[in-house]
Amino acid sequence: MSEQKLAAHVRTEFGKGAARQARRANMIPAVIYGHGADPIHVLLPAKATTLAVRTPNALLTLDVDGEDHLALVKDIQRNAIKQIVEHLDLLTVRRGEKVEVDVTIHVEGEPTPDTTWNLETTTLLVEAEATHLPETLTVTIEGRGIGEHIYAADVVLPQGVSLVTDPETLVVNLMAPVVQDLGETEETEVDPEATSEGATAPDADKDAVITDADEQ
Repeated sequence: MSEQKLAAHVRTEFGKGAARQARRANMIPAVIYGHGADPIHVLLPAKATTLAVRTPNALLTLDVDGEDHLALVKDIQRNAIKQIVEHLDLLTVRRGEKVEVDVTIHVEGEPTPDTTWNLETTTLLVEAEATHLPETLTVTIEGRGIGEHIYAADVVLPQGVSLVTDPETLVVNLMAPVVQDLGETEETEVDPEATSEGATAPDADKDAVITDADEQ
């Protein structure tokens, strides 16, 4: 994972009003914490930061008034409607230090014919060096058939990455397609003669009514 460097400014004003003002100025409020140090509240450039955090578990080098801080994105708060980044929680890390992160699972390949699959777990918790975090973990289902299962222990991890999630956690379940039984539609036999009689009877009654009216 490549590091991305951003210029940060120490934040001196707080509260909802100050946060809204910062966002109008195209800045994103953030807090840097970890290693027992006092939290550092900063403002980050909105456009560059938004692009940087598109990568899961993004690693950032923050230049805070000339001092570099290596930090891992731990939480992103987004606007529920506009989906813009409104706040970041950043964890201070050191080079060579190992951290635990959730990594997204990517499924590739095609199972055998008439086999469908379901992703039971979307992420796995792993431990790795902060500067060598995997962006995704790939699971292949190529050629696998009905009744097979892929567990966390079966997922191939990059060198230097270890599994923290329970190894027996089910990741992918392969099964037969679910076929919905709609049942048989009953067909009703129609008697041609009854249909004929039913169609002519109203006309006969109508004629009778007209005849009676004429007679009056």
